[in-house]
Amino acid sequence: MAEPQPLPQEVEVELTDIANGGQALGRVAGKTVFVPYALPGEVVRVRLVDDRGRYAFAEGLHLLEASADRVLPRCAHFGPGKCGGCTWQHMAYSAQVALKTDIVLDQLERVGGFADVPVAVTLACPDAWHNRLSAMLYPLAGGGLGFARVVPGAALAIEECHVITPALLALVDQLDFALEGWQWVELRDNSLGDLMVTLRLAAEEAPELEIDFKASVNLLLAEDEPVNLVGATHLRYPLRGQSYRVTAGCFMRHNIAQLEALLDLVQRWGGLAEGGAVLDLYSGSGLLASALAPLANHITCVDQHPPAMTDAEENLAAYGHVDLIEGAVEDVLEDLEAGYDLLILDPPAEGLSLAAVDALEAVLPRRALLVYEDPAVLARDAKRLHGRYGYQLQVVQPIDFAPQSYRVTTLAQMERKP
Repeated sequence: MAEPQPLPQEVEVELTDIANGGQALGRVAGKTVFVPYALPGEVVRVRLVDDRGRYAFAEGLHLLEASADRVLPRCAHFGPGKCGGCTWQHMAYSAQVALKTDIVLDQLERVGGFADVPVAVTLACPDAWHNRLSAMLYPLAGGGLGFARVVPGAALAIEECHVITPALLALVDQLDFALEGWQWVELRDNSLGDLMVTLRLAAEEAPELEIDFKASVNLLLAEDEPVNLVGATHLRYPLRGQSYRVTAGCFMRHNIAQLEALLDLVQRWGGLAEGGAVLDLYSGSGLLASALAPLANHITCVDQHPPAMTDAEENLAAYGHVDLIEGAVEDVLEDLEAGYDLLILDPPAEGLSLAAVDALEAVLPRRALLVYEDPAVLARDAKRLHGRYGYQLQVVQPIDFAPQSYRVTTLAQMERKP
């Protein structure tokens, strides 16, 4: 097949689809062109910024035909070269939900080879604004704190944000410090008025701080071990009528309404109406296990992060049939035996290692629930589980934890024949 010829520096493109990563795309002279801040159905005049042969990246110059789903962005920091926290403020929320479903369908077919899997319509967030309970801040060139820009390696001073909670935005305004070698600051809000500031420094020597705001402050060391400077090392989050502890540096999906929806789905899809044994890998602070504990006869949680295991010990203390094993999944699986009815996989962003896939041979429950933050990684790992062990992808539910961005969380159910 002949290589597509180079395109002119400026070209008109009709956009027909959306890519995993949030950019609209169209084809010109056999070449796929990706355009950020645009929508399928639009016609845009663009300037090519990176031509890679069969595809190219471009920036929009003139919007020639607008989509009916285009809206005016709410935030002044949104747009090319500005804040990287939002990528889709230019489209109506109903369109965001529909396009996230399309992205999941596309990735399952393109990456995983799953053409006929039922994919439910993305579960929309009850409130598309001010729902995020965390914020990441980075050093500004002239000093101070800012949000990450679209262009990596730089930060942007912000005066407004419409996706984090008002309490976090107020905390951003109060932070004013100069620390040598600091790398980033994470702010967390538990939705009950409790706030946390977590610092990552190049050195691991605790700084002396004076604060005039109400928040816990922690320094994160290597291996994400927190050192408490002010207040507590953890926050407690209200979920499904209970309180759950999550320590600084431990993974947390920071959207309470959608996290509760995810826990409800995990409980329903687990298939434990008559009990059963659950193997929860990458179990973190035990939140997914907490949804299954009232139904299961036994749960084994595996995670290699000590602070998360400490959280899980407290969060699951009411259930005497839960075992916690601290260690790498690849290593722990070697010592486990078959007999589990349900497998929970909630791996880090990169998904399952090949060693982890190999190690699963020791257990192989009939049913598996996969919780992933990237549909492409989900599709890849589901393909591996299907090809290696015969797991069949039954149904996928996208959940919108991050309105105003292309990011979408997925819950997938897989089953294998005995």
